Formats: sequence, structure tokens, C-alpha cells
Amino acid sequence: MVFKIDETKKVESLFNSWQDTLIWSCLQNIMGNIYVDSLEKPLSAMAILADFCFLTGKPNEELVLYKPEGHDSDFIIMVPQNARWEELIVKAYGSKAKKITRYAIKKEPNVFDRKKLEEVVSSLSPEYSLKMIDEDIFNLCKENDWSRDFVSQYKDYEMYNKLGLGVVVLKDGEPISGASSYTSYKDGIEIEIDTEEGYRRRGLASVCGAKLILECLDRGLYPSWDAANKWSVALAEKLGYHFDHEYTAYEIWDY
Repeated sequence: MVFKIDETKKVESLFNSWQDTLIWSCLQNIMGNIYVDSLEKPLSAMAILADFCFLTGKPNEELVLYKPEGHDSDFIIMVPQNARWEELIVKAYGSKAKKITRYAIKKEPNVFDRKKLEEVVSSLSPEYSLKMIDEDIFNLCKENDWSRDFVSQYKDYEMYNKLGLGVVVLKDGEPISGASSYTSYKDGIEIEIDTEEGYRRRGLASVCGAKLILECLDRGLYPSWDAANKWSVALAEKLGYHFDHEYTAYEIWDY
């Protein structure tokens, strides 16, 4: 059997070795859910938030195969704690599972150079404007595939305004680049950053990232960054972060 657990303190020890803020969001009952093999004495756990699923504890095939009610997407990224969890993912999903490498970025609260970030922000060409995500921008972001994940984990603007934070570059009143909270946890956010295809390689993502980091620092929040590719690592390093390590994940299609 698989159970959704609300008393997340019971599984904190299973996630002790993890440094992913999406897991912290689940443990803090802010966003996402945790599923276990037992409500009384859980030995295996799975934290699910947005497109990510983290598997920890005693490897459990039933958890790997379990798709929670309400997870409407047919896609998920599974992050296994170890090789035994990996084996179960491959066994369960076969050709639907694509092995990928992601890149963890160090969490260093005092690493940012505010002056340098302000210089990046001020480098924005005058043909563009920078704006924090308000209700109108929130709704605009939902309309485009490239910007949807800036706001997709917040059921409405009220929730985003309370928990989230983001900025966009506008051209002719339309968002063309942005950086926003993909998810939120008690002490910070997980950054989502993207640019509309026709406007890439113009430094817009750097401007948005720098502005969002500065806004987080002003609010006492930590802007956590996890990279899907080496381009994202390079951008993070440009803004002051440091690479930590590679890790294995599996994209599950037709989930």
C-alpha cells in the first residue's frame, strides 16, 4: 500500500541527506506531497512537487509505480537516492525512462556580490523594460508554454503573491524573458528562468536572474538554483553561484 503522509516529521530522517528545496517545501507542508509505505513507521518515501519526484529510504517498487491522484501530467522527473532505486525505476518504466544528468548548485547564502548583480540589471537595453510579476503578468505567463512554469505551481495569483516572487523583461508590453519562483519553501524559492526562443542570447536571462536574486536578498529569502544543463550552470556561475555536483535523474514519459 501507498499512503499520503501529513505528519511529515515522521519522514524527516529519511530525507536528511537531501539538499533539494522542493523536498523542503513538501516537508514544511507548503507545497507538494509525501507518500510512504507506512503511516506508522515509514521506511520508504517519495516527495512529489511539480514535475519532480524524489525517492528515498528503503527501495520500494510500489512507490516507484504509484501515480498520485491529481497529478495530471504524463511526465515526471524521478530523482533516486541511490543505484537500487535507479534499478527499480528502469525495471518499472523500461523505455519510458530516459536517464539524464542534472547539476546541483551549492547553497551559499552570503556568496552574492550585490554591486555586480546591480550592474547586470542596469545593462538592460532601453528597448526593454523590467517589471515584477503582478496579477496581469501572472495571467500572461500562464498563456505561453515558455513562461508557464514561472507561475504553474501556484493555484492563483493570491497564492503567488503570498509565496512566490518573480520578474520579467517586457517588450511592447509582452513578457519575453523572466525569472520566477518555480516553487517556494519557508526560507526561500527555487528559481525558474527562461527566455522566449526568438530573444535568447541577448543577456536577458542574466538581467532577470540578477534582479530576482537582489529581490530575494532584500526580503531575506534564499534564491536556490538547480541546473538542468551546462548552460544553466554557466549562467548561475555568472551570477555568483558555485557548481556542486552532477546527479542522475530519470525523465518518465507516458507516466
